[in-house]
Amino acid sequence: DFPGPVRIGLPVSLQPILRVQSVAGTVYLLAHQPFEQTRVMVRAIEGGAVYLLDLSADNKSTPTAAIQIFDPELEKSELSSDPAEPSPTFPTYGYVELTRFAAQQLYAPARLLRNLPGVVRLPVRRAAVPLIHGGQVIAEPLVAWRAGDLYLTAVKLKNSTSNPVTLDPRTLRGSWLTATFQHNRLLGAGNEADTTVVYLISARPFETAL
Repeated sequence: DFPGPVRIGLPVSLQPILRVQSVAGTVYLLAHQPFEQTRVMVRAIEGGAVYLLDLSADNKSTPTAAIQIFDPELEKSELSSDPAEPSPTFPTYGYVELTRFAAQQLYAPARLLRNLPGVVRLPVRRAAVPLIHGGQVIAEPLVAWRAGDLYLTAVKLKNSTSNPVTLDPRTLRGSWLTATFQHNRLLGAGNEADTTVVYLISARPFETAL
């Protein structure tokens, strides 16, 4: 897990043998065969910070724990503020514009990303939550923002079963003003299309609205 959305630059030698998925700062790696230690460059979409990873793969089936990467400079800048400064006036955004903003932050190329004045990034606990009834789909908050009186949260959804699942907003727990799925159908676990994102807008922070 990185502090924010990133782009991965794979060397040519790894492209045929290493599958990479990047969703809102969470990077998933799957090696199709062993390879020697190789350096990979990861670049943050917001701010352009560069992370260098030395990756290797072997035939051992030992499970590896998730790795979370922290950027002290980023955390310092987010915490620093001058309370003496007057609060600026920002425009009010509609549900559609906020949802489009969140989707762009997760999926759009870096050249198309834009900030919305007054939309502030919020900390979010990256752990599974009981968002969807039935237990078939695992939900994990990825990133959250506040826009005036509204709260916007992008939540990763992953099918935990071998059967396809059609997503229905009526199965969501919590109090949401809008719920928009990036894709409304998930293939069985293990397929590339077993994961998607839902964008939730609420009048309260995510943990409270849930």
